[in-house]
Amino acid sequence: MVAGSDGWVGMGWDWTDAAEIRRRLDGGADPEHWSGGRPLHRAAVSGSPQVVAELVGRVADVDATENGVTALWEAVVSRKPDNARVLAAAGADPWRPSLGGWSPGRLGLAGPTPDLFPVPEGECLTDAERVVAQEAHRLTTALGTFYYDGTGLACVAGIDAAEAVRCLEAVRVADEVVDELLEDPYEYDADESLRIVGVTSVPGGCVVTQPWGYAPQMPGVLTRLSTGTVCYGLYANPKSGNQGSIARDGTVEGWDLHPGGGPDEHDTPEEVLVSYLYQGNAVAYSCAFAGLRPNDARGVTGPPDAWVELPPRDYWDHWR
Repeated sequence: MVAGSDGWVGMGWDWTDAAEIRRRLDGGADPEHWSGGRPLHRAAVSGSPQVVAELVGRVADVDATENGVTALWEAVVSRKPDNARVLAAAGADPWRPSLGGWSPGRLGLAGPTPDLFPVPEGECLTDAERVVAQEAHRLTTALGTFYYDGTGLACVAGIDAAEAVRCLEAVRVADEVVDELLEDPYEYDADESLRIVGVTSVPGGCVVTQPWGYAPQMPGVLTRLSTGTVCYGLYANPKSGNQGSIARDGTVEGWDLHPGGGPDEHDTPEEVLVSYLYQGNAVAYSCAFAGLRPNDARGVTGPPDAWVELPPRDYWDHWR
């Protein structure tokens, strides 16, 4: 069925009005189908506990899947604990394996509400998983929240700012040039401003940042920075969302990735955990991938240890 014939025409992503949902259901709206998906899954992510409760009494199977996951999985991953509790009370199984072998209940043990469900004997995080979860909490708290649309980053493991500058063959920029640029980067000549980046040492490595552009993620930058190590590039594209990339030992091995986007059906168990922990936080994900442990957001937002200028090169076609 399509949205126009299943009783949900006009419904968007806000599923919080229980009276409206009840009116539609009583009028014949299909509790099993909405715009190619399942209403219960939409409510688990974008609805209120009251709407979830209304729907669970009308579906044939509270553990029915959409794209391989249950509504309970969606509620846990979306950090909607009240919705998750309603689903579990209606019979949804918290311990049913899903993406990467994780169940909603076990994944929830790593999140902000580990006491969400009664835990059966033998269900627990490993020591390694617990360490990953603890560092994710520390890192996201340390970075805090800030606006980073339009920012480019390269998070580089194992080298400091001085070594990154050497790898890039960059030179320091005069203070007066930086001051003029920072007044309004978008009024500056784009060919010149894209060659100016900030570099900051952090625990575990360094961060190359450009709050107004994508330069740190250009392939020719990543390959130089990653020689003998690994780095994760990020461009927070204001038009199309976060774009990630991986470079290892001078080779780009991942491109057009989606850091902070949540678990994917093709993820390994380790990737599912990290994607869950850093969902909605592409900067923290990028730092964590490279093993960086910054204590604040200065490496991203500035002021950096140094502003430097990249030498004129074709950083797209000639990566070396």
